[in-house]
Amino acid sequence: MKYKVAGEWSGGFQGDVSITNLGDPLTSWTLEFDFPNAGQGVNNGWSADWSQSGTHVTAKSLSWNANVATGASVSIGFIGKWSGSNPVPTAFKVNGVACTGQSPSPSASPSASPSSSPSASPSASPSASPSPDPGGPAPQLHVSGNKIVTAAGKPYRLLGVSRSSGEFACVQGKGMWDSGPVDQASVDAMKSWNIHAVRIPLNEECWLGLNGSPSGAAYQQEVKKYADLLVANGITPILDLHWTSGAYSNGPDWHCKDATATCQKPMPDAQYAPQFWTGVAKTFKGDNAVVFDLFNEPYPEVGSDWNKTLGWQCLRDGGTCTGIPYEVAGMQDLVDAVRATGATNVLMVGGLEWANDMREWLAYKPNDPLNNIAASWHSYSFNACATASCWDSQVAPLAAKVPVVTGEFGADNCGYDYMDQLTKWADKNGVSYLAWTWSPWGCSTGAVLIKDYAGTPEPGIGEGYKAHLLTQNPYA
Repeated sequence: MKYKVAGEWSGGFQGDVSITNLGDPLTSWTLEFDFPNAGQGVNNGWSADWSQSGTHVTAKSLSWNANVATGASVSIGFIGKWSGSNPVPTAFKVNGVACTGQSPSPSASPSASPSSSPSASPSASPSASPSPDPGGPAPQLHVSGNKIVTAAGKPYRLLGVSRSSGEFACVQGKGMWDSGPVDQASVDAMKSWNIHAVRIPLNEECWLGLNGSPSGAAYQQEVKKYADLLVANGITPILDLHWTSGAYSNGPDWHCKDATATCQKPMPDAQYAPQFWTGVAKTFKGDNAVVFDLFNEPYPEVGSDWNKTLGWQCLRDGGTCTGIPYEVAGMQDLVDAVRATGATNVLMVGGLEWANDMREWLAYKPNDPLNNIAASWHSYSFNACATASCWDSQVAPLAAKVPVVTGEFGADNCGYDYMDQLTKWADKNGVSYLAWTWSPWGCSTGAVLIKDYAGTPEPGIGEGYKAHLLTQNPYA
């Protein structure tokens, strides 16, 4: 058992704990220890269910790390507080057995002698560890090389979630946010996960007042209010054009054929999408803490029988695209619409195959006079590019030249395995990521993170992702 103060600052610190099992294999574990001083405490932790009563601290295993083989280790940690002094705990128990560094007999328990290396002065956390929340609003952002950076030039990754409902609730008679709260308490729940970015899918017709309720000014005000609340809490809002107009009656059977903005189209329409982005850009002009994701998941190649060259041309240039009966707004049209307002916000642009194919992204990147564009990549376990080898060959070379933001990712089950693989790869390659979705829909087929808007994680997928986010520092 090793306990280490990985970083310490005025009134706070990071505690890292490693448990090594010297006994029989475990199917669950509970760590207990006491802080020496009454002023010490656990604010939030990761990779365990943390609780505290008085000075007594308990950390219980989660579903995904409960099994610990003989000789194996599990690492957990927390952000803590202290006043007066911050001495290291000296006695630890796992499953009721004292950790002495000796193989237990006759009962099984992980152990090893506790050790510590507290920091005598404030120190920087390692790249895979969180930093104390500096407080204040979300940073103003721009692109520099292959990084998104703050106004001070410090690299910043967008790490968080997508918060679905703004794209569908208004056109389905469900109000604005599908009865889910977007108040301070709901944002505090996000902050307890160490979420620093929230992607907000939007509906073109609701914003423009063409359809649904609320729509027009009422819809716009709700979006602005929520984005402002996130910024005030240090969270980057990413506004995503998700559902758009455009009749497509001759599409495949599975395709969205409704002419109105009630489902995902292959490309945005030239009639309304530029108007949408002109309005959004004017609303948030001057606030570069807000990022614009120009279109959710393009798949224009479906209209040309999966001809990728025609697909990339349609994605960038729009106009009359093979197999798509309405006039298309290309990404260049949308970039131009935003920049014509004078808005300088970071823009995100996707690739083909529902933003999963990024191979020709650089060749078809729209021109931005500000060169302030990031690549928007989506990655689900059922996509064509869903392995580390594919990411290495197709996405890593792109990430070496421009910022890559994984605007959506998830799995087709409720486990965390796929997401664990992707987040670790993304951390290694400096890629941002936003998991789908912060919506309590019940995780029966995957991609649902929470049980309620208080932030209770779904077993497996939610527990694993929360634990990972709590180890991350967006400034690293």
